[in-house]
Parts: sequence; structure tokens; C-alpha cells
Amino acid sequence: MSAPADLNAEGIRYLRVLWSDNANVIRARAVRTTQLPGTQVSISAGQLALPVMQDSVVPGAGLGPVGEAQLMPDWSTLRRLPYAPGEAQVLGDLWQDGQPWAHCPRTFLKRQIQQLGERGLSVQAAFENEFYLLRAGPDGYRPADTTVYAQTGSMNLHRAFIHALTDALEQQGLVPELYYPESGPGQQELSVRHTDALGSADQQVVFRETVRGVAQAHGYVACFLPKVFEASAGSGCHINLSLWRNGQNQTGDPGDPTGLSEEARHFIAGVLAHLPALCALTVPTPNSYRRLRPQAWAGAYRTWGYGNREAAVRVTRGRAGASRFELKTADATANPYLALGALLAAGLDGLTQQLPLPDEVTRDPGSLTPEQRLEQGIEPLPASLDAAMAALEQDGALQGALGAARAQAYLAVRRAEWTALKDLSLTDELALLAERY
Repeated sequence: MSAPADLNAEGIRYLRVLWSDNANVIRARAVRTTQLPGTQVSISAGQLALPVMQDSVVPGAGLGPVGEAQLMPDWSTLRRLPYAPGEAQVLGDLWQDGQPWAHCPRTFLKRQIQQLGERGLSVQAAFENEFYLLRAGPDGYRPADTTVYAQTGSMNLHRAFIHALTDALEQQGLVPELYYPESGPGQQELSVRHTDALGSADQQVVFRETVRGVAQAHGYVACFLPKVFEASAGSGCHINLSLWRNGQNQTGDPGDPTGLSEEARHFIAGVLAHLPALCALTVPTPNSYRRLRPQAWAGAYRTWGYGNREAAVRVTRGRAGASRFELKTADATANPYLALGALLAAGLDGLTQQLPLPDEVTRDPGSLTPEQRLEQGIEPLPASLDAAMAALEQDGALQGALGAARAQAYLAVRRAEWTALKDLSLTDELALLAERY
């Protein structure tokens, strides 16, 4: 698909070309539409070595001030921005020397999709976000309400925002399905319909941008940080998946005792086998581990189960056995292309190795004694980003999928963040990160 003939004639003044970096900060360069087509949008190669704290290249990333990458617009992702009249956006792939760049997160996901396709499989996926609505004041951030889970008072209070958000998402092709206030004060959840793997990661970028843009217009700060207030619920971003072949959902098998197909069993086994390392990509900030705790409904144990909200992988039943599964050990500080791509890479390894699925856990693992957990093979997930990165460094399959250059830069960025942020108080973390995630 080529660039539209004349965005300027439509009243679009600037086109934002977006990318998500290794810190999962959504960035853009905006091109004056009178300069289209033909304008090449480039960024410094060092942009993929920036941490969330500051615009300063981290050491050890293998990237610096020398070299550029080109942002190649994927015109199928072009959207006019309802919350920013006169502007549009398009998602970009990063290229260098006439080919996809080794550091491009979107290209990484495309490669995993291709490898899954070589097995005749595809996935349908959705990112399921929770976020806080905050008010900014001279004393910091405060919640936009004091309501509790699914309280209708919160629905009434934020009706104008939710309706405007729904309209803005639908104008950009997303399909909102279910809304309710979450447990924390000011916390919200609005789920959108699943789509293909690449489309779901694209939707995650569009969703975050749209929530923040509409929230700002209504006087709120929308914050996707995993832990905002110590005594209140954390915000996850569950990654929902189902396996498909020839237009048919292949996740379930009603004839198997687990309700899962053989391929789904191997795939989930691969996810569980690589989950400690996956954490470095799906819960990738020091703040993530304030949420990832036992008995916090965050998936802090390497287990799976039907309807078990303490298991890292929760499976949903359908009429033909399992219908889908979700990784609960994920939040919105994760770059969606890297997180979903690594999740597919882990599942692919499970398929290749034909890994056996561990027994289902039907109880809250946190209610078991350490001896009972040991007997059932239930392991806690890393308790810090530092431990998760150590696991990733030892995981040959995920390192191989990422590629040496991407893995080096990614780990350098997240290690710099760990060093800078690990000793901050939650109040200081919120002050720094509330408007970056």
C-alpha cells in the first residue's frame, strides 16, 4: 500500500511516523504533509539504546551516535487521529542499508509469525490493558476517583471519557468489547477484540496512544505503570492467544483430558519452560516486580490452569475444549512487538522440542506450603528485573530468536534502568514514569 495521494488536502497538517523503542517509550517524528510523498524519515541508530529515564545512550548497547535507520511507514496502519485534529499517524518499520534492521522490534515479531506460519499455524491475539486515571497537582498524582471494582459510580463519573475513548478507538478500526472500572481507585479496563498477531501489537500501540490522548483532553493523566499506589491493585496487560490453522481454532481438544490440543499443550509447555527469561521482556521494568507478587492476581508462579488467576498462564474453556489462553505475567511497560514475539518464540520451541505440559494447578499456589509447591513442581517467577535478565542471558532459545545485536541492546537498556530505578521509592517512580507509560 502506498502513501495516500494528498493528506494535506484532507486538512491533515502533520503525519506522525511512530516506533516503540527498547524501553517501550512510544516515539514519533512528524512530517509536514505538504512534503509527502518522498520525504525520508530517519532516526539515529542510538535511539534504540535510550532508557526510559533520559535521552542518553546507555553504555554496552553496541549503538551510538554513528549510523542511521530509516522509518519505513506501513501504510496499512495509517490512522487519522480523533484526539489530535489535523494529524495522522502511521507505524514504521526500521530499515538500514536497504533491508530490515536487526534492531527493529516490529520485524522481530514478523519473523516469529513467519516461523509459526511455516508450521501451518497462526495466532489470534489481544492485549488486555488495565490503566489508572490520575489527576496531576502540585503535590503529585492522585486517583481520579475512590471507587472499587465494577462500581457503577465510577462508570457515571467517567462516562464522558469512556464514550469519547470508545469513539476514538472505533474511528481507528479497533473494536471495544467490554468495559468496567477495575479494583484500584481510578483504575479502568477496556478490552478490544482480538486480531492477527502483528495487528494485535499494532493495536496495543494505537490503544496506549489513544487512551493517553483522550484522557488528556478530559483533564486526566492515563498511566499504564504496573504499580501506581502501594496499597492498590496493580495494572497488568494480559496477552491473550489462540492457535489457528486454515481458519479454524486449534487450541482446544474436547477429547483430551486437559481440553487442549497437542499443539497447544506443547506451545504452552514452551511458554512455561522459558517463562523466567520471558519475564525480562513481558514484565521488563523494576516497577513491574512491585505488581508481580504472590496472591496479587498477577501470575507470579510458573503454572497453568483453567480459571486460575494466580497461574501465569490461564486457560479459558470453550465448546470445543480450550478456546484461548492468556499470559498474565505481562504489563504495558513491555514493548508489544518484543513481548509477543518472544512469547511466540517460546511456544515455537515447545513445539519443536515437543515439550510435555506440566500438570494443571487447580489451587492458589500461594496458599500451598513451600514443600507442597516443591512436590508439585511449582516455581516462583523471578522476584526482580535483575533476576529475569539473568535468566534471559542463560536462555539460548530466546537469545537465538532475538539475535545477538538486538539482545545486547535490549539488555543494556533494561540493565541501565534497573541500576537507575531499583532503589527509588514508588512515589519517585510515579513522578518520573507516570506520563511515559
